[in-house]
Amino acid sequence: MEPLPVPASVTAVLLDIEGTTTPITFVKDILFPYIQDHVEEYLQKHWPEEECQEDVRQLRLQAEKDSGVKGFVPVPSSAKPPAEIIKGAVDNVLWQMSLDRKTTALKQLQGHMWRSAYATGKVKGEVYDDVVPALKKWKEANLKLYIFSSGSVEAQKLLFGYSIEGDLLELLHGHFDTSVGSKVESASYRRIAEQIGCSAENILFLTDITNEAEAAREAGVHVAIAVRPGNAALTDEEKSKYHLISSFHQLRLPSTP
Repeated sequence: MEPLPVPASVTAVLLDIEGTTTPITFVKDILFPYIQDHVEEYLQKHWPEEECQEDVRQLRLQAEKDSGVKGFVPVPSSAKPPAEIIKGAVDNVLWQMSLDRKTTALKQLQGHMWRSAYATGKVKGEVYDDVVPALKKWKEANLKLYIFSSGSVEAQKLLFGYSIEGDLLELLHGHFDTSVGSKVESASYRRIAEQIGCSAENILFLTDITNEAEAAREAGVHVAIAVRPGNAALTDEEKSKYHLISSFHQLRLPSTP
């Protein structure tokens, strides 16, 4: 693929994670299986802690909202024996994950479990080889670097804070999750621009998802699609509609020869 000149108006780069900075397989093959394999053990070990109790309370509240959903799994009341509650919570988590749900309750527990896994070295965040050199180069060029992911801000910080390349958080200026809105809604990108303190045209958004790219472009943000191994195939129309990059090294800053 050809080098892609970065517009001179760009002062901030907004990055997606899955399929952009990090292989999709990391989430599917490492992070999610870790939850499935260790959730029961985690709940048993941390059961006396208030944070764990709150996680289970949130799962129970979500389960009550889901009572009309086909196949939903209830979480037993707090009056039940701990072993019974834990079993119900585990079954609920596995059910939600089987449907690829992204409820706040599920993401909260997952975030706490991943925090423990990262801190103990059981998991390290993966990034593509071209990511760190590019981020360092962009930061040296005074570009501000931000993350926008459907994963929680806490989960984002864990991935980059405990990465295979070390602590990368010092390269990043900030993080956004879906608390600013959906990634496929243009209003979300306008809110991000407002929070960053710039115009939409000052932002370059890199993602592998065309629906996200389109929403960002509608907001006035510059976009490019990351074409990485394992990412969803693009149609011919999408290939002609968007700028494509297979590596961050293809981005050429205005001062780059």
